[in-house]
Amino acid sequence: MDLLNNLALGFGVAFTLQNIFYAFFGAVLGTLIGVLPGLGPVATIAMLLPSIYALDATPALIMLAGIYYGAQYGGSTTAILINVPGESSSVVTAIDGYQMARKGRAGAALAAAGLGSFFAGCVGTIIIAAFAPPLTELAFKFGPAEYFSLMVLGLIGAVVLASGSLIKAIAMILLGLLLGQINTDVISGVPRFSFDIPELTDGIGFVAIAMGVFGFGEIIANLSRPAEHREVFTKDVKGIWPTKQDFKNAWPAVLRGTALGSILGVLPGGGALLASFAAYTVEKKTKGRPGDVPFGQGNIRGVAGPESANNAGAQTSFIPMLTLGIPPNAVMALMVGAMTIKGIQPGPQVMTSNPQLFWGLIASMWVGNLMLIILNLPLIGIWIKLLTVPYRFYPAIMAFCCIGLYTLNNNNFDVFTAAGFGIVGYAFFKLGCEPAPLLLGFILGPMMEENLRRALLLSRGDWTAFLTRPLSAGLLIAAALMIVIVSLPSIKSKREEAFQEEG
Repeated sequence: MDLLNNLALGFGVAFTLQNIFYAFFGAVLGTLIGVLPGLGPVATIAMLLPSIYALDATPALIMLAGIYYGAQYGGSTTAILINVPGESSSVVTAIDGYQMARKGRAGAALAAAGLGSFFAGCVGTIIIAAFAPPLTELAFKFGPAEYFSLMVLGLIGAVVLASGSLIKAIAMILLGLLLGQINTDVISGVPRFSFDIPELTDGIGFVAIAMGVFGFGEIIANLSRPAEHREVFTKDVKGIWPTKQDFKNAWPAVLRGTALGSILGVLPGGGALLASFAAYTVEKKTKGRPGDVPFGQGNIRGVAGPESANNAGAQTSFIPMLTLGIPPNAVMALMVGAMTIKGIQPGPQVMTSNPQLFWGLIASMWVGNLMLIILNLPLIGIWIKLLTVPYRFYPAIMAFCCIGLYTLNNNNFDVFTAAGFGIVGYAFFKLGCEPAPLLLGFILGPMMEENLRRALLLSRGDWTAFLTRPLSAGLLIAAALMIVIVSLPSIKSKREEAFQEEG
Protein backbone atom coordinates (compact mmCIF):
# COMPACT_ATOMS: atom_id res chain seq x y z
CA MET A 1 0.00 0.00 0.00
CA ASP A 2 2.88 2.32 0.87
CA LEU A 3 4.35 1.70 -2.58
CA LEU A 4 1.10 2.83 -4.28
CA ASN A 5 0.93 5.96 -2.10
CA ASN A 6 4.57 6.76 -2.88
CA LEU A 7 4.05 6.25 -6.61
CA ALA A 8 0.92 8.44 -6.47
CA LEU A 9 3.06 11.17 -4.84
CA GLY A 10 5.71 10.62 -7.54
CA PHE A 11 3.25 10.88 -10.44
CA GLY A 12 1.77 13.99 -8.88
CA VAL A 13 5.27 15.57 -9.00
CA ALA A 14 6.14 14.15 -12.47
CA PHE A 15 2.90 15.39 -14.09
CA THR A 16 3.46 19.07 -13.29
CA LEU A 17 3.91 21.11 -16.47
CA GLN A 18 7.50 22.09 -15.62
CA ASN A 19 8.63 18.51 -14.89
CA ILE A 20 6.93 17.08 -17.99
CA PHE A 21 8.74 19.71 -20.06
CA TYR A 22 12.16 18.84 -18.56
CA ALA A 23 11.50 15.07 -18.90
CA PHE A 24 10.65 15.69 -22.58
CA PHE A 25 13.67 17.96 -23.10
CA GLY A 26 15.99 15.37 -21.50
CA ALA A 27 14.51 12.53 -23.56
CA VAL A 28 14.84 14.48 -26.84
CA LEU A 29 18.37 15.62 -26.04
CA GLY A 30 19.34 12.10 -24.91
CA THR A 31 18.06 10.60 -28.16
CA LEU A 32 19.86 13.30 -30.14
CA ILE A 33 23.23 12.68 -28.50
CA GLY A 34 22.67 8.93 -28.67
CA VAL A 35 22.19 9.30 -32.43
CA LEU A 36 25.26 11.51 -32.92
CA PRO A 37 28.29 9.18 -32.73
CA GLY A 38 30.99 10.30 -30.31
CA LEU A 39 28.82 12.37 -27.96
CA GLY A 40 27.73 10.06 -25.15
CA PRO A 41 25.49 10.83 -22.15
CA VAL A 42 28.54 11.33 -19.87
CA ALA A 43 29.95 14.11 -22.06
CA THR A 44 26.53 15.77 -22.48
CA ILE A 45 25.56 15.65 -18.80
CA ALA A 46 29.03 16.97 -17.89
CA MET A 47 28.52 19.88 -20.30
CA LEU A 48 25.03 20.61 -18.93
CA LEU A 49 26.02 20.67 -15.24
CA PRO A 50 26.47 24.49 -15.20
CA SER A 51 22.88 24.95 -16.47
CA ILE A 52 21.30 23.17 -13.47
CA TYR A 53 22.25 26.03 -11.12
CA ALA A 54 19.24 27.95 -12.46
CA LEU A 55 16.84 24.98 -11.91
CA ASP A 56 15.24 23.41 -8.87
CA ALA A 57 16.67 20.03 -7.86
CA THR A 58 13.71 17.90 -9.08
CA PRO A 59 13.43 19.21 -12.69
CA ALA A 60 17.26 19.26 -12.94
CA LEU A 61 17.60 15.56 -12.01
CA ILE A 62 14.56 14.59 -14.14
CA MET A 63 16.24 16.24 -17.15
CA LEU A 64 19.63 14.56 -16.52
CA ALA A 65 17.98 11.15 -16.04
CA GLY A 66 16.06 11.65 -19.32
CA ILE A 67 19.34 12.32 -21.13
CA TYR A 68 20.81 9.07 -19.76
CA TYR A 69 18.07 6.65 -20.74
CA GLY A 70 17.27 8.65 -23.93
CA ALA A 71 20.84 8.03 -25.09
CA GLN A 72 20.30 4.27 -24.70
CA TYR A 73 17.47 4.54 -27.27
CA GLY A 74 19.28 6.90 -29.64
CA GLY A 75 22.46 4.81 -29.70
CA SER A 76 20.59 1.90 -31.26
CA THR A 77 19.39 4.05 -34.21
CA THR A 78 22.89 4.67 -35.59
CA ALA A 79 24.03 1.16 -34.68
CA ILE A 80 21.24 -0.29 -36.85
CA LEU A 81 21.31 2.20 -39.73
CA ILE A 82 25.01 2.91 -40.29
CA ASN A 83 26.84 0.35 -38.13
CA VAL A 84 28.20 3.15 -35.90
CA PRO A 85 27.04 2.70 -32.29
CA GLY A 86 26.11 6.13 -30.91
CA GLU A 87 26.51 4.66 -27.41
CA SER A 88 28.98 2.07 -26.09
CA SER A 89 26.13 -0.18 -24.89
CA SER A 90 24.77 -0.29 -28.48
CA VAL A 91 27.95 -1.97 -29.81
CA VAL A 92 26.27 -5.40 -29.75
CA THR A 93 23.06 -4.10 -31.37
CA ALA A 94 25.08 -3.14 -34.46
CA ILE A 95 26.04 -6.80 -35.17
CA ASP A 96 22.56 -8.03 -36.17
CA GLY A 97 20.74 -4.68 -36.45
CA TYR A 98 22.97 -3.46 -39.29
CA GLN A 99 22.54 -6.76 -41.16
CA MET A 100 18.74 -6.42 -40.82
CA ALA A 101 19.00 -2.88 -42.26
CA ARG A 102 21.06 -4.16 -45.20
CA LYS A 103 18.26 -6.63 -45.95
CA GLY A 104 15.70 -3.80 -45.98
CA ARG A 105 14.38 -4.64 -42.48
CA ALA A 106 15.68 -1.53 -40.69
CA GLY A 107 12.12 -0.61 -39.61
CA ALA A 108 11.57 -3.96 -37.87
CA ALA A 109 15.00 -3.73 -36.17
CA LEU A 110 14.35 -0.18 -34.91
CA ALA A 111 10.87 -1.13 -33.66
CA ALA A 112 12.23 -4.23 -31.86
CA ALA A 113 14.89 -2.03 -30.22
CA GLY A 114 12.36 0.68 -29.29
CA LEU A 115 9.63 -1.61 -27.95
CA GLY A 116 12.18 -3.81 -26.11
CA SER A 117 13.72 -0.69 -24.55
CA PHE A 118 10.29 0.62 -23.50
CA PHE A 119 9.30 -2.65 -21.83
CA ALA A 120 12.68 -2.98 -20.07
CA GLY A 121 12.58 0.67 -18.98
CA CYS A 122 9.13 0.20 -17.40
CA VAL A 123 10.21 -2.99 -15.60
CA GLY A 124 13.42 -1.27 -14.40
CA THR A 125 11.37 1.61 -12.98
CA ILE A 126 9.03 -0.80 -11.12
CA ILE A 127 12.11 -2.59 -9.67
CA ILE A 128 13.53 0.75 -8.42
CA ALA A 129 10.17 1.62 -6.81
CA ALA A 130 9.90 -1.82 -5.16
CA PHE A 131 13.49 -2.29 -3.96
CA ALA A 132 14.56 1.25 -3.08
CA PRO A 133 12.62 1.52 0.25
CA PRO A 134 13.93 -1.76 1.83
CA LEU A 135 17.46 -0.93 0.67
CA THR A 136 17.14 2.52 2.18
CA GLU A 137 16.07 0.96 5.49
CA LEU A 138 19.18 -1.21 5.37
CA ALA A 139 21.34 1.82 4.56
CA PHE A 140 20.31 3.47 7.85
CA LYS A 141 22.12 0.62 9.65
CA PHE A 142 25.38 1.74 8.00
CA GLY A 143 27.97 3.52 10.12
CA PRO A 144 31.26 5.09 8.89
CA ALA A 145 33.02 1.68 8.83
CA GLU A 146 30.27 0.14 6.66
CA TYR A 147 30.28 3.09 4.26
CA PHE A 148 34.05 2.89 3.88
CA SER A 149 33.89 -0.88 3.17
CA LEU A 150 31.03 -0.35 0.69
CA MET A 151 33.08 2.25 -1.21
CA VAL A 152 36.08 -0.12 -1.31
CA LEU A 153 33.78 -2.76 -2.81
CA GLY A 154 32.41 -0.20 -5.29
CA LEU A 155 35.88 0.85 -6.48
CA ILE A 156 37.10 -2.76 -6.81
CA GLY A 157 33.90 -3.59 -8.72
CA ALA A 158 34.53 -0.64 -11.04
CA VAL A 159 38.05 -1.96 -11.73
CA VAL A 160 36.89 -5.52 -12.36
CA LEU A 161 34.05 -4.50 -14.68
CA ALA A 162 35.89 -1.69 -16.52
CA SER A 163 36.55 -2.45 -20.18
CA GLY A 164 40.14 -2.99 -21.29
CA SER A 165 43.25 -3.38 -19.18
CA LEU A 166 42.92 -3.98 -15.42
CA ILE A 167 46.20 -2.13 -14.77
CA LYS A 168 44.91 0.97 -16.61
CA ALA A 169 41.60 0.85 -14.70
CA ILE A 170 43.49 0.65 -11.36
CA ALA A 171 45.73 3.56 -12.44
CA MET A 172 42.64 5.64 -13.36
CA ILE A 173 41.00 5.00 -9.97
CA LEU A 174 44.21 5.85 -8.08
CA LEU A 175 44.58 9.06 -10.10
CA GLY A 176 40.95 9.94 -9.28
CA LEU A 177 41.56 9.27 -5.56
CA LEU A 178 44.69 11.46 -5.62
CA LEU A 179 42.89 14.33 -7.40
CA GLY A 180 40.16 14.08 -4.75
CA GLN A 181 42.81 14.80 -2.07
CA ILE A 182 43.43 18.33 -3.41
CA ASN A 183 41.34 20.30 -0.90
CA THR A 184 41.32 21.56 2.68
CA ASP A 185 41.71 18.85 5.35
CA VAL A 186 38.31 18.21 6.95
CA ILE A 187 39.62 17.75 10.50
CA SER A 188 42.66 20.07 10.76
CA GLY A 189 41.45 22.76 8.28
CA VAL A 190 44.88 22.88 6.57
CA PRO A 191 44.98 23.18 2.73
CA ARG A 192 46.50 20.08 1.03
CA PHE A 193 48.29 19.92 -2.34
CA SER A 194 46.99 23.39 -3.23
CA PHE A 195 50.51 24.72 -4.16
CA ASP A 196 49.44 28.11 -2.74
CA ILE A 197 46.82 28.48 -5.49
CA PRO A 198 43.77 29.96 -3.66
CA GLU A 199 41.28 28.30 -6.07
CA LEU A 200 42.58 24.82 -5.16
CA THR A 201 41.92 25.15 -1.41
CA ASP A 202 38.31 24.06 -2.07
CA GLY A 203 39.47 21.28 -4.41
CA ILE A 204 39.28 20.91 -8.18
CA GLY A 205 35.79 21.73 -9.43
CA PHE A 206 33.80 18.58 -10.21
CA VAL A 207 32.14 20.24 -13.23
CA ALA A 208 35.53 21.34 -14.64
CA ILE A 209 37.11 17.88 -14.37
CA ALA A 210 34.02 16.09 -15.77
CA MET A 211 33.56 18.51 -18.64
CA GLY A 212 37.27 18.49 -19.48
CA VAL A 213 37.92 14.74 -19.47
CA PHE A 214 34.60 13.68 -21.00
CA GLY A 215 33.25 16.67 -22.95
CA PHE A 216 36.34 18.36 -24.38
CA GLY A 217 38.41 15.16 -24.47
CA GLU A 218 35.65 13.38 -26.45
CA ILE A 219 35.34 16.19 -29.01
CA ILE A 220 39.15 16.46 -29.53
CA ALA A 221 39.38 12.66 -29.90
CA ASN A 222 36.59 12.59 -32.48
CA LEU A 223 38.08 15.46 -34.48
CA SER A 224 41.35 13.51 -34.70
CA ARG A 225 39.62 10.57 -36.44
CA PRO A 226 39.36 10.56 -40.25
CA ALA A 227 35.89 11.27 -41.63
CA GLU A 228 34.10 7.99 -42.26
CA HIS A 229 32.27 7.07 -45.43
CA ARG A 230 28.86 6.25 -44.07
CA GLU A 231 26.09 4.40 -45.79
CA VAL A 232 22.74 5.49 -44.36
CA PHE A 233 19.71 3.34 -45.08
CA THR A 234 17.17 6.15 -45.43
CA LYS A 235 15.52 4.50 -48.42
CA ASP A 236 14.99 1.25 -46.53
CA VAL A 237 13.23 2.56 -43.44
CA LYS A 238 9.74 1.48 -44.42
CA GLY A 239 7.21 -0.60 -42.54
CA ILE A 240 8.19 0.33 -38.99
CA TRP A 241 6.01 -2.34 -37.36
CA PRO A 242 7.57 -5.83 -36.98
CA THR A 243 5.71 -8.88 -38.37
CA LYS A 244 3.80 -11.36 -36.19
CA GLN A 245 6.73 -13.79 -36.50
CA ASP A 246 9.14 -11.04 -35.41
CA PHE A 247 7.07 -10.52 -32.24
CA LYS A 248 7.08 -14.28 -31.56
CA ASN A 249 10.89 -14.43 -31.95
CA ALA A 250 11.64 -11.22 -30.07
CA TRP A 251 9.50 -11.32 -26.91
CA PRO A 252 11.39 -14.16 -25.10
CA ALA A 253 14.66 -12.30 -25.87
CA VAL A 254 13.15 -9.08 -24.45
CA LEU A 255 12.18 -10.88 -21.21
CA ARG A 256 15.63 -12.49 -20.84
CA GLY A 257 17.41 -9.20 -21.61
CA THR A 258 15.23 -7.28 -19.13
CA ALA A 259 15.93 -9.79 -16.34
CA LEU A 260 19.70 -9.75 -17.00
CA GLY A 261 19.89 -5.96 -17.29
CA SER A 262 17.88 -5.43 -14.10
CA ILE A 263 20.41 -7.51 -12.11
CA LEU A 264 23.64 -6.32 -13.78
CA GLY A 265 22.67 -2.62 -13.80
CA VAL A 266 23.09 -2.47 -10.01
CA LEU A 267 26.74 -3.59 -10.24
CA PRO A 268 29.51 -0.98 -10.13
CA GLY A 269 31.29 -0.42 -13.45
CA GLY A 270 29.52 -0.46 -16.79
CA GLY A 271 26.17 -1.99 -15.81
CA ALA A 272 24.29 -1.24 -19.06
CA LEU A 273 27.31 -2.11 -21.23
CA LEU A 274 27.95 -5.38 -19.40
CA ALA A 275 24.22 -6.26 -19.55
CA SER A 276 24.03 -5.84 -23.34
CA PHE A 277 27.06 -8.12 -23.90
CA ALA A 278 25.72 -10.73 -21.45
CA ALA A 279 22.27 -10.65 -23.13
CA TYR A 280 23.79 -11.17 -26.60
CA THR A 281 25.85 -14.12 -25.30
CA VAL A 282 22.71 -15.65 -23.71
CA GLU A 283 20.74 -15.26 -26.96
CA LYS A 284 23.52 -16.94 -28.96
CA LYS A 285 23.49 -19.87 -26.51
CA THR A 286 19.66 -20.13 -26.44
CA LYS A 287 18.18 -22.55 -28.98
CA GLY A 288 16.05 -20.76 -31.58
CA ARG A 289 13.30 -21.95 -33.91
CA PRO A 290 14.23 -24.14 -36.91
CA GLY A 291 15.04 -21.97 -39.94
CA ASP A 292 16.01 -18.93 -37.80
CA VAL A 293 18.38 -16.40 -39.34
CA PRO A 294 21.89 -17.13 -37.93
CA PHE A 295 23.33 -14.63 -35.43
CA GLY A 296 25.49 -12.01 -37.13
CA GLN A 297 23.30 -12.15 -40.24
CA GLY A 298 20.25 -10.24 -39.02
CA ASN A 299 18.60 -12.21 -36.20
CA ILE A 300 15.98 -10.01 -34.48
CA ARG A 301 16.78 -11.61 -31.10
CA GLY A 302 20.30 -10.14 -31.41
CA VAL A 303 18.67 -6.66 -31.39
CA ALA A 304 15.78 -7.16 -28.93
CA GLY A 305 17.80 -8.91 -26.16
CA PRO A 306 20.76 -6.48 -25.83
CA GLU A 307 18.57 -3.37 -26.26
CA SER A 308 16.22 -4.53 -23.47
CA ALA A 309 19.22 -5.38 -21.28
CA ASN A 310 20.98 -2.03 -21.68
CA ASN A 311 17.79 -0.07 -20.93
CA ALA A 312 16.91 -2.16 -17.86
CA GLY A 313 20.56 -1.78 -16.72
CA ALA A 314 20.42 1.99 -17.23
CA GLN A 315 17.31 2.21 -15.00
CA THR A 316 18.44 -0.08 -12.17
CA SER A 317 21.84 1.66 -11.95
CA PHE A 318 19.87 4.41 -10.14
CA ILE A 319 19.26 2.04 -7.18
CA PRO A 320 22.72 2.24 -5.47
CA MET A 321 22.94 5.96 -6.30
CA LEU A 322 19.53 6.81 -4.81
CA THR A 323 19.60 4.48 -1.79
CA LEU A 324 23.27 4.50 -0.72
CA GLY A 325 24.69 7.58 -2.44
CA ILE A 326 27.23 5.31 -4.18
CA PRO A 327 27.51 5.89 -7.96
CA PRO A 328 27.86 2.57 -9.87
CA ASN A 329 29.03 4.23 -13.12
CA ALA A 330 30.25 7.53 -14.58
CA VAL A 331 26.76 8.87 -15.37
CA MET A 332 25.61 8.18 -11.81
CA ALA A 333 28.78 9.88 -10.52
CA LEU A 334 27.67 12.97 -12.46
CA MET A 335 24.16 12.63 -10.95
CA VAL A 336 25.73 12.53 -7.45
CA GLY A 337 27.68 15.65 -8.44
CA ALA A 338 24.44 17.31 -9.59
CA MET A 339 22.70 16.47 -6.29
CA THR A 340 25.66 17.91 -4.35
CA ILE A 341 25.52 21.09 -6.47
CA LYS A 342 21.84 21.43 -5.50
CA GLY A 343 22.74 21.03 -1.81
CA ILE A 344 21.32 17.49 -1.46
CA GLN A 345 23.46 14.91 0.33
CA PRO A 346 23.10 11.69 -1.73
CA GLY A 347 22.24 8.65 0.37
CA PRO A 348 19.44 6.96 2.31
CA GLN A 349 18.17 10.21 3.86
CA VAL A 350 17.04 11.53 0.42
CA MET A 351 13.90 9.35 0.52
CA THR A 352 12.81 10.61 3.94
CA SER A 353 14.01 14.23 3.73
CA ASN A 354 13.05 14.84 0.08
CA PRO A 355 10.31 12.33 -0.92
CA GLN A 356 9.00 14.61 -3.73
CA LEU A 357 12.41 14.53 -5.43
CA PHE A 358 12.93 10.78 -4.87
CA TRP A 359 9.52 9.53 -6.06
CA GLY A 360 9.12 12.30 -8.65
CA LEU A 361 12.36 11.17 -10.30
CA ILE A 362 11.22 7.52 -10.33
CA ALA A 363 7.77 8.39 -11.78
CA SER A 364 9.37 10.66 -14.39
CA MET A 365 11.35 7.68 -15.72
CA TRP A 366 8.11 5.95 -16.67
CA VAL A 367 6.80 9.15 -18.29
CA GLY A 368 10.15 9.60 -20.09
CA ASN A 369 10.13 6.05 -21.44
CA LEU A 370 6.63 6.57 -22.85
CA MET A 371 7.76 9.82 -24.48
CA LEU A 372 10.76 8.04 -25.99
CA ILE A 373 8.68 5.36 -27.72
CA ILE A 374 6.42 8.10 -29.17
CA LEU A 375 9.49 10.15 -30.15
CA ASN A 376 11.61 7.41 -31.63
CA LEU A 377 9.42 5.35 -33.91
CA PRO A 378 7.54 8.04 -35.90
CA LEU A 379 10.50 10.46 -36.02
CA ILE A 380 13.21 8.08 -37.24
CA GLY A 381 13.53 10.12 -40.48
CA ILE A 382 14.57 13.23 -38.50
CA TRP A 383 17.23 11.32 -36.54
CA ILE A 384 18.66 9.94 -39.80
CA LYS A 385 18.96 13.49 -41.23
CA LEU A 386 21.05 14.46 -38.18
CA LEU A 387 23.70 11.95 -39.20
CA THR A 388 24.60 14.15 -42.16
CA VAL A 389 25.75 17.05 -39.89
CA PRO A 390 29.55 17.41 -40.43
CA TYR A 391 31.59 16.81 -37.29
CA ARG A 392 33.57 20.03 -37.84
CA PHE A 393 30.58 21.97 -36.40
CA TYR A 394 30.79 20.12 -33.07
CA PRO A 395 33.59 22.31 -31.57
CA ALA A 396 31.04 25.16 -31.45
CA ILE A 397 29.65 23.25 -28.45
CA MET A 398 32.97 23.90 -26.66
CA ALA A 399 32.42 27.68 -26.82
CA PHE A 400 29.06 27.33 -25.01
CA CYS A 401 30.69 25.00 -22.46
CA CYS A 402 33.38 27.59 -21.68
CA ILE A 403 30.70 30.27 -21.14
CA GLY A 404 28.85 27.85 -18.82
CA LEU A 405 32.06 27.08 -16.90
CA TYR A 406 32.92 30.74 -16.47
CA THR A 407 29.46 31.54 -15.08
CA LEU A 408 29.87 28.89 -12.32
CA ASN A 409 32.15 31.08 -10.18
CA ASN A 410 32.81 34.02 -12.56
CA ASN A 411 36.37 32.75 -12.62
CA ASN A 412 38.76 32.02 -15.52
CA PHE A 413 40.43 29.31 -13.44
CA ASP A 414 37.56 26.84 -14.04
CA VAL A 415 37.84 27.31 -17.83
CA PHE A 416 41.62 26.74 -17.77
CA THR A 417 41.17 23.68 -15.52
CA ALA A 418 38.63 22.16 -17.94
CA ALA A 419 40.90 22.94 -20.91
CA GLY A 420 43.81 21.21 -19.12
CA PHE A 421 41.67 18.17 -18.39
CA GLY A 422 40.48 18.20 -22.03
CA ILE A 423 44.10 17.56 -23.09
CA VAL A 424 44.37 14.89 -20.35
CA GLY A 425 41.13 13.29 -21.66
CA TYR A 426 42.58 13.18 -25.19
CA ALA A 427 45.78 11.60 -23.80
CA PHE A 428 43.62 8.93 -22.10
CA PHE A 429 41.90 8.25 -25.43
CA LYS A 430 45.28 7.83 -27.17
CA LEU A 431 46.59 5.56 -24.40
CA GLY A 432 43.41 3.45 -24.41
CA CYS A 433 42.54 4.38 -20.80
CA GLU A 434 38.88 4.33 -19.74
CA PRO A 435 38.31 7.69 -17.92
CA ALA A 436 35.11 6.60 -16.08
CA PRO A 437 36.99 4.98 -13.12
CA LEU A 438 38.87 8.29 -12.64
CA LEU A 439 35.56 10.08 -12.04
CA LEU A 440 34.39 7.38 -9.61
CA GLY A 441 37.68 7.66 -7.70
CA PHE A 442 37.41 11.47 -7.65
CA ILE A 443 33.84 11.37 -6.27
CA LEU A 444 34.38 8.54 -3.78
CA GLY A 445 37.89 9.55 -2.59
CA PRO A 446 36.91 12.39 -0.21
CA MET A 447 33.86 10.39 1.01
CA MET A 448 36.08 7.33 1.68
CA GLU A 449 38.63 9.41 3.58
CA GLU A 450 35.96 11.10 5.69
CA ASN A 451 34.32 7.77 6.63
CA LEU A 452 37.70 6.10 7.27
CA ARG A 453 38.75 8.86 9.66
CA ARG A 454 35.35 8.94 11.38
CA ALA A 455 35.43 5.16 11.88
CA LEU A 456 38.97 5.36 13.34
CA LEU A 457 38.01 8.24 15.64
CA LEU A 458 35.01 6.25 16.93
CA SER A 459 37.13 3.12 17.46
CA ARG A 460 40.04 5.17 18.93
CA GLY A 461 42.43 4.15 16.17
CA ASP A 462 41.53 0.46 16.21
CA TRP A 463 41.73 -0.83 12.59
CA THR A 464 40.05 -4.13 13.53
CA ALA A 465 36.74 -2.21 13.79
CA PHE A 466 36.31 -2.75 10.01
CA LEU A 467 36.42 -6.54 10.52
CA THR A 468 34.57 -6.87 13.84
CA ARG A 469 31.40 -5.18 12.52
CA PRO A 470 29.50 -7.88 10.54
CA LEU A 471 28.21 -5.69 7.67
CA SER A 472 31.60 -4.04 7.13
CA ALA A 473 33.44 -7.39 7.27
CA GLY A 474 30.97 -8.92 4.78
CA LEU A 475 31.53 -6.10 2.27
CA LEU A 476 35.35 -6.34 2.59
CA ILE A 477 35.20 -10.14 2.12
CA ALA A 478 33.06 -9.61 -1.02
CA ALA A 479 35.68 -7.14 -2.33
CA ALA A 480 38.51 -9.65 -1.63
CA LEU A 481 36.55 -12.44 -3.37
CA MET A 482 36.07 -10.20 -6.41
CA ILE A 483 39.85 -9.72 -6.69
CA VAL A 484 40.48 -13.47 -6.32
CA ILE A 485 37.84 -14.42 -8.93
CA VAL A 486 39.05 -11.92 -11.54
CA SER A 487 42.65 -13.14 -11.01
CA LEU A 488 41.75 -16.76 -11.90
CA PRO A 489 43.32 -17.62 -15.30
CA SER A 490 40.04 -18.94 -16.82
CA ILE A 491 38.06 -15.83 -15.81
CA LYS A 492 40.91 -13.53 -16.91
CA SER A 493 41.05 -15.04 -20.41
CA LYS A 494 37.23 -14.93 -20.75
CA ARG A 495 37.20 -11.28 -19.66
CA GLU A 496 39.86 -10.38 -22.24
CA GLU A 497 37.96 -12.28 -24.93
CA ALA A 498 34.70 -10.46 -24.09
CA PHE A 499 36.31 -7.03 -24.31
CA GLN A 500 38.15 -7.95 -27.52
CA GLU A 501 34.75 -8.79 -29.06
CA GLU A 502 33.55 -5.37 -27.91
CA GLY A 503 36.38 -3.69 -29.78
